[in-house]
Amino acid sequence: MAQPSPFPSPSPPFGGRWRRIAPVMLRWGLPVLWVLWAGLAWWVEPRESTVDQLDRDLAAGRVVTFQRAYGWVDDDAYWGSRPRPQYDTQGGLIAWSVPTGQIRYAFVAPPDPEPAATPSPSGAASTSTPGDYRPGSRDARLADVAGPWQADGALAHRIADTAALLAAVLVLLWLARLVTGAPPMAGTRWFWFWVGLLPFGVGVLAWSYRELWRPPSAPVPGRGSGWRGFGWLVLGGIGLALLVAGARGLLGAAIVPG
Repeated sequence: MAQPSPFPSPSPPFGGRWRRIAPVMLRWGLPVLWVLWAGLAWWVEPRESTVDQLDRDLAAGRVVTFQRAYGWVDDDAYWGSRPRPQYDTQGGLIAWSVPTGQIRYAFVAPPDPEPAATPSPSGAASTSTPGDYRPGSRDARLADVAGPWQADGALAHRIADTAALLAAVLVLLWLARLVTGAPPMAGTRWFWFWVGLLPFGVGVLAWSYRELWRPPSAPVPGRGSGWRGFGWLVLGGIGLALLVAGARGLLGAAIVPG
């Protein structure tokens, strides 16, 4: 008969403790990261404005950075990426940031190739005068008082960078748990991979709720396949786009920007 060992059994290895702690950290960490990202991203999301508002911000010295563009770089953009105007010196859109950290944009007339010179009392030529808001003079005044779009230190761009970083951390944590952790209980890994790509991090929240907060007691029979997850991605993306468009029409672009 084997005698009991006089030595105490070793404590569980660090890896065992980590496997118990990691789900709890993810359960709380992912929603917290999402809330932080959503708040910053909503604040810095470009809001459509008017030329009159641009002129008022310009006259009051509220323009921090600006750029003329022909649209926004959003082709195949990741939902957590920062807003970027597509630079074009002759573009019909001006994007600018204000001291509060918000970003605005307005559709304007292209600038004059050669802004008309206005004689000054001393005989020298000037390309702009106070109150002169021709397309060319507006660009000149913007260049005089504001920095280029990517100027370091602008609050709007610091907020946008922080939001993008939070989104990246959120997705990396979710992917690491999905790929290296225990098999999902309510769907396959491929099912949750496709669902997790839903815009605004909705899919990551759905995975967090179903697999971490309200997991089934046993694996669900006939768990969702990758094709089913891809279908949810397509249908969910369309549904979210319609929901956002309806909310913007009902509440206005100031509440639901884009």
